[in-house]
Amino acid sequence: MEQIERARDLARLLLAGSIPRRWAHSQGVGRKAESVAHLVADDGPTLVSAAWLHDIGYAPDLVVTGMHQLDGARYLRDVAQADDLTCRLVANHSCAHIEGRNRGLGDELTTEFPPVAGLLSDAITYADMTTTPDGEPVEVEMRLAEILDRYGEGDLVADSIREASPLIIRSVQTIKAALADC
Repeated sequence: MEQIERARDLARLLLAGSIPRRWAHSQGVGRKAESVAHLVADDGPTLVSAAWLHDIGYAPDLVVTGMHQLDGARYLRDVAQADDLTCRLVANHSCAHIEGRNRGLGDELTTEFPPVAGLLSDAITYADMTTTPDGEPVEVEMRLAEILDRYGEGDLVADSIREASPLIIRSVQTIKAALADC
C-alpha cells in the first residue's frame, strides 16, 4: 500500500498544479486499475502504482523527447528510483511502442524499457483507455474517438492511436473477459 501512496503523491505533485485535467485523468486511471488489480495477483500494487504515474511525462518539467511515456519512465527510473516493472509499464502503456516507432524513438524505448506482455500490459491499457480526460469511465471506442478528435488529422499521436486501436481494443476485451470469468 505504501508503494501506491507514494505513486499517487508523486503524480499529484507533478500534475495537479500544472495540468489539472491530466491529474483528473490519472486519478480515474488509478481507480480503474484498483478495480482490476486482483486479476494480476502479486503484481496488483505495481499495476496500480504505474496507473497513477502513467502520464507524469506530460508534466512541463519532465518533457524532454515529447513522448510522455518515455519521459515519464526515465524520470521514474533516474530521479524517483522506481522499480523496473513500474518504469516498464509507464514506458509501454497503451501501445506506446507504436508512437515510439513513429517518433523515431522505438529502439530507445524498447532497449531502455523492454515491453511488458500479457495481462499486466492489458490491464494498464484497459485502465487508461476506458477513462476520459476528466477521469470518468468511458467505453474504449469513445475514448479512442476523443483522442483522435483532440489531436486532429495528421498529428503523430492521432496516427499512432489510429494504428494502435485494434490492439488497444483487444486489451480492453481481454480484461473484460477476465472480469466476467471472476
